[in-house]
Amino acid sequence: MQRLLFGGVYGTVLASALAAALDHDGGPEAPGYDAVWVLLAALASAAAHGYAHTIARQTAERTGVTASTARSVPAEWPLLGAVLPTVAALLGAYAGWWDEGAAIDVALALNTLALFGWGYWAARVAGRGRGAACRVGGVDMLLGLFIIGANVLSK
Repeated sequence: MQRLLFGGVYGTVLASALAAALDHDGGPEAPGYDAVWVLLAALASAAAHGYAHTIARQTAERTGVTASTARSVPAEWPLLGAVLPTVAALLGAYAGWWDEGAAIDVALALNTLALFGWGYWAARVAGRGRGAACRVGGVDMLLGLFIIGANVLSK
């Protein structure tokens, strides 16, 4: 459960930051390329995180790196799953449903709501009441709002 919640929050923040950073400086939009880029960055992050767990475990338990890595990296699937709404929004722009700017706005809004959900769920799993869970979700949601604010200010 802990890995699911961690990967969900981490992947959602990663996807939001990557989406907010997409800017073509007046050049042509490339939402298909950007969707692939977000997915590849998430894959690299998942692999790095799984490998870091392996190295930490190997140091503590003196186990083999190869077998442990083969188990740790696939366990990072929640991080990959969390970037899929952003990838889907960008692929929607690629399909012509909306422009890339709208796709980024949709992704940032969905991810901010997802952060609330991750925080709420984590608090409920920890045995907190609904009010406390809403407060935790609200704090998590601030991460998304921070990214949206930074995106607005930087452009």
